[in-house]
Amino acid sequence: MQIGDNMKENQNNKIYSGVTLGSDVDIEDYCILGVPPRGKEEGQLETVIGNGSQIRSHSVIYAGNRIGNHLQTGNKVNIRELNTIGNNVSIGTLTVIEHHINIGNNVRIHSQVFIPEYSVLEDDSWIGPNVVLTNAKYPRSPDVKKNLNGPLIRQGAKIGANSTILPGIIIGKNALVGAGSVVTKNVPENGVVAGNPARLINTISSLPYEEK
Repeated sequence: MQIGDNMKENQNNKIYSGVTLGSDVDIEDYCILGVPPRGKEEGQLETVIGNGSQIRSHSVIYAGNRIGNHLQTGNKVNIRELNTIGNNVSIGTLTVIEHHINIGNNVRIHSQVFIPEYSVLEDDSWIGPNVVLTNAKYPRSPDVKKNLNGPLIRQGAKIGANSTILPGIIIGKNALVGAGSVVTKNVPENGVVAGNPARLINTISSLPYEEK
């Protein structure tokens, strides 16, 4: 384990070998960092967490993650192995990030979100609370693990609370998914969709934002 300057150490944490922490990293009680996934030995996969990150209590980050500066987690966040996460990413309490996921810069993921394997969240995307992304078109079918396909959330797209995004769906740049939607088809750039199944109801430029 390599530790940067001014890290706030805590004896209640478990940090495996192979973990590199940047400067000014704050790790609260009962966190576990660098957990080797099944089939890997401790320290076999390098784990990097950037400067100025805050990892709140009871969070677990597996080995093989490469995380940029200023990560913020809520409590009890679970981040599985082999993900690439950019700078200034916020991940809310009780959220689960599975493995082989790409998350860009300035992404906000709220509480109790599920992000499955092979999903991509581009820069500045926003995921509301209790959102579920999916990646298995036919769960428990033969060879299902060989055919997983996570959603692609384009830059600046916003997913409203309690929405479900089906496997392989593309949410276009700056698009908006209304709360509680079930998205079964691709959403165009700057599109606004809502409902179950979600339908195109507007464009971002036509939304009646209220001035305050």
